[in-house]
Amino acid sequence: MAFAVANRYARALADIVLEPGSPIKPEDAIAQLNNVGQMVSGSWELRNALLTPAIQASRKRAVMGKLLQEAGVAGLIQHFIYVLIDHRRIGLLSQIVDAFQLVLDERMGFARAEVVSAAPLDERRSASLQAELAQLTGKRMRLRFSVNPELLGGATARIGSTLYDGSLRGQLQQLRRELTEHSGE
Repeated sequence: MAFAVANRYARALADIVLEPGSPIKPEDAIAQLNNVGQMVSGSWELRNALLTPAIQASRKRAVMGKLLQEAGVAGLIQHFIYVLIDHRRIGLLSQIVDAFQLVLDERMGFARAEVVSAAPLDERRSASLQAELAQLTGKRMRLRFSVNPELLGGATARIGSTLYDGSLRGQLQQLRRELTEHSGE
């Protein structure tokens, strides 16, 4: 349920942000929404006040309006936050921001990949991996990196439900499978 609601708000915001003549660039909208999300999640008092039904929406809007102006948040994003407050959806902000990023990536022709490597990758290797994945998918890539020393070496990349395994551990497992298949012949 929350996922569907978050997607609905994310798609609506993407429609506005990607409209010709939009007052805000997609990357600025993402950055500002992330900042608002950090502001809300970083303050227990603010989060509690925004989620408490006993506090009127007008008071919540007034407090957030002051904070958003001080943070230099664009009017479009401020209005979007007010809509979330008015419809009691501010608690879904982080899910909406995640969904918004996915919708923007999809509409702008990007694919996302989760890359896990045995050790941190340097800039050259990261760029090389990004180019390889772009060639495989035919799309521009946005990569998110993490480290898992259990891979022993190399890296894996997950794009949607597809896993590309270039790890040493994966290669050893593949070799083991091939050897056991051939040993039975």
